[in-house]
Amino acid sequence: MAHTNEDHIKLVNGLVETTIDSADGYEEAAKDADGARFKDLFTQRAQERRSVASDLQNEVRRLGGEAKDDGTILAAAHRAFVNLKDSLTKGDEAVVNEVEAGEDHIKHKFEKALADTDVDTQTRAAIEKAWTSVKSGHDQMRDLKKSLQH
Repeated sequence: MAHTNEDHIKLVNGLVETTIDSADGYEEAAKDADGARFKDLFTQRAQERRSVASDLQNEVRRLGGEAKDDGTILAAAHRAFVNLKDSLTKGDEAVVNEVEAGEDHIKHKFEKALADTDVDTQTRAAIEKAWTSVKSGHDQMRDLKKSLQH
């Protein structure tokens, strides 16, 4: 069955929330990181994700919907738990591990959206543009995690 405009709005708004969650996660990671190298990297990724979220919000508006402007409650609760847990075991490796887990989550959400063959052309283009940033961030954090494990 073909997607309605509402389906497209819901799909993109879900990506908006996940992308905002990701930006929030990077901002938390920047606060938690010990080294300036990681603080700067996480801050840069947070800004990039805010930009991606803004582009996706514009797509929701183009579709006639009301764009989400915050992340999910679940992610906020997860961050609070992680902050509590990590306050006992801080360190850049722990922070990078948590960021990389978040990257796996956002990557999965975007892959699922991209696998949907019934998405309007302009909407698909917006998702693919956002995917470029998501994939880059995921791969960078995966490689960073691996480099810290040696």
